[in-house]
Amino acid sequence: MEMARAWSKMMMVMILMLTSTISAKEQLSTKECEDLGFTGLALCSDCHSLSEYVKDQELVSDCLKCCADDSEDSMSKITYSGAILEVCMRKLVFYPEIVGFIEEEKQNFPSLKVEYVFNSPPKLIMLDGDDERKETIRIDNWKREHLLQYMREKVKPTSSS
Repeated sequence: MEMARAWSKMMMVMILMLTSTISAKEQLSTKECEDLGFTGLALCSDCHSLSEYVKDQELVSDCLKCCADDSEDSMSKITYSGAILEVCMRKLVFYPEIVGFIEEEKQNFPSLKVEYVFNSPPKLIMLDGDDERKETIRIDNWKREHLLQYMREKVKPTSSS
């Protein structure tokens, strides 16, 4: 009888430990996320979208540790009125995908501005309707087609007046 009670307690403790581990999502600090290139308010649905385009499980895992929970409602469809692609002109030679995007795709996004900032890693700065910076995303390792797809999904088309 005593053995059964001890076994029961041990099982209960193990179940509690397991459920607390499953329910507690590992989160990184804001500083750690910024160091990894995840700044702003990235939504977890964006990380899932990222995983469809980028087959780097470590990157997706880091994204999920830095994202804000969202649901599949309208929150996951956040769009921006414009964007700034910020990069150091001297470092562009190391980012042929970004050069290709700027030279061949930028004209498709009238609300995208390219800013050359000394020593800046390539990043997208997403803007709201008042041109306020809302989210910053490092794009060092993005392929041109991923950048194009992201811009199509996240930047509202400008209405021609």
